[in-house]
Amino acid sequence: MKRIIFMMLGALMVLPAWGQHAVDSVWIKEHYNKEEHRIAMRDGIHLFTTIYSPKDKSEKHPVLMTRTPYSAAPYGAKQFTPNLWNTYWRRYVAEGYVIVIQDVRGRWMSEGQFQDIRPFNPDKQGTAIDEASDTYDTIDWLLKNVAGNNGKVGVFGISYPGFYTTMAALSAHPALKAVSPQAPVTDWFHGDDFHHNGAFFLMDCFGFYTKGFGYPHPAPVSVAPVQALQLPCADNYSTFLKIGTIKNFTRLTGDSLAFWKEIVSHPHYDDWWKARDPRNYVSALKPAVLVVGGLFDAEDCYGAWNLYKAIEQKNPATHFNKLVMGPWYHGQWAANDGTHLGNVQFGENTSAWYQEHIEVPFFNYYLKGKGQLADVAEANIFFSGENKWRQFDRWPPVAEEKEIFLQDNGGLSWQKGNTGFSEYVSDPAHPVPYTQDVHYIRTRDYMTDDQRFASRRADVLTFETEVLKEDLTIGGTITADLRVSISGSDADFVVKVIDVFPDDFRYPNTPPPNKTRDAGGPYPLGGYQMLVRGDIFRGRFRESFEKPLPFTPGQVTPVKFQLPDVAHTFQKGHRLMIQVQSSWFPLADRNPQQFINIYEADEKDFVKATIRIYHDAAHSSGIILPVLK
Repeated sequence: MKRIIFMMLGALMVLPAWGQHAVDSVWIKEHYNKEEHRIAMRDGIHLFTTIYSPKDKSEKHPVLMTRTPYSAAPYGAKQFTPNLWNTYWRRYVAEGYVIVIQDVRGRWMSEGQFQDIRPFNPDKQGTAIDEASDTYDTIDWLLKNVAGNNGKVGVFGISYPGFYTTMAALSAHPALKAVSPQAPVTDWFHGDDFHHNGAFFLMDCFGFYTKGFGYPHPAPVSVAPVQALQLPCADNYSTFLKIGTIKNFTRLTGDSLAFWKEIVSHPHYDDWWKARDPRNYVSALKPAVLVVGGLFDAEDCYGAWNLYKAIEQKNPATHFNKLVMGPWYHGQWAANDGTHLGNVQFGENTSAWYQEHIEVPFFNYYLKGKGQLADVAEANIFFSGENKWRQFDRWPPVAEEKEIFLQDNGGLSWQKGNTGFSEYVSDPAHPVPYTQDVHYIRTRDYMTDDQRFASRRADVLTFETEVLKEDLTIGGTITADLRVSISGSDADFVVKVIDVFPDDFRYPNTPPPNKTRDAGGPYPLGGYQMLVRGDIFRGRFRESFEKPLPFTPGQVTPVKFQLPDVAHTFQKGHRLMIQVQSSWFPLADRNPQQFINIYEADEKDFVKATIRIYHDAAHSSGIILPVLK
């Protein structure tokens, strides 16, 4: 869950017809004031808050706020954030919004003690605080002290600021009319950022905290702490494998990274994790909600889908709660280019379309009383493959839950298999990499990466349909339904759903692949194995995330789990592929394949295991797909 860094263009941008002027840095500094304030909370702590407000006082202006742990910089009354003119925020500036950016409690220039994903306290009284009360107190101050405001406030944010946006929705301030949690951190055990189905997402967690975020701020600061830990940074696979066990990573974090130590102290889903899930509290919401996320968000895809579902379940049908999921990496909907991700193209600038047709009209309607939202459906979902937006009156949509079964000899069929099993040896000393690239920082492109490198490994099982004779469209939750046996007492299971392109595939108006002896050139898309959805499941949690259980070696055992929702069309002439493996390194930590506390395991505890995936008549394994007609 890294800080979102917006793409900078540097050129003047002319707004659509509803804007009346070009918005650049010169115009903004001529028409906006910047003020910096330390706003007192109910417990006496002061939060640093930057306010950009229009000089024009001929009309009242709405307030749009984001609360962030990533800094309200640049600091200084004459230093303006380039987000106001280099990103789509220029649309809000042209509409005359008051833009507010606040450092959350204990971060950067704000006082107090920071707490990661601070739990919501529904019973707070007096000077007791949480992130919702800090939002409430800030809104109260803004309404009383920002001249010319119209009394209406909106809150939005991406990733961690998305979490604070959810907390804002729980504040129940009467002036808060609209919120947009975008890729919101929601559940750090089941699917966001640091765990997927109980498996520890080692690379993201370790990188996030050791690069500076996890170090304490005992007093307000405007300069980032220096990263104390220096590691080889060319090849994450090699570096992380050499460090070895989680115990070794914990030693490297030293004494300063308190939250890392809390994470490894809670290896299963207990009350500590449950208290940090805002979905438990999203009933009776007052503001309108627009939940936004990316189909290919490597960080908080889970949070967007599942926060929306929780709000739907816990609020009246009349409450405005809409969902937008585009073909985006983490935060790409806020970028200037939404035409592609990695090698996969989407046929249009999906980000610009979303900004112009959904987000800005949403806030304009609720904060300015301008326009209408008749064109914003309950669920506005981009389907990759066919590259089209679809609208639904519910999500997940009505679909046929149809199971496709793994077959002998690597086949896939709508009919159950009738023979044997497929097997591989999972070796923690040689885990399956999550991508073929050599790099240090986890890529965002892996969510659509070519999986041919994995198909070539002996410890990855591959199952594939014949060439499809008609389009196959899936929309909703995928369920892996496996029958397995293992030689050890624990194992992980990675299931990947893949779109195999035709051998002669290439996008229109693109050059053909390189056919010379020289390396490089356009990436060969013929036979490309596009990852549509993949996820990992820690086998010990197959019956309960609260009470893990060992496997009985050699015993056929069901392992059934859900993957994050998907929206994709496998087009006629393509193939559907399923891959199954037991490591995804260093994206996820290695399982020692013994039923022990992985966070306390020593190197000697990591052993090879023989994994069998069954596909006979009595023990059929398959993938349940939500097929749309």
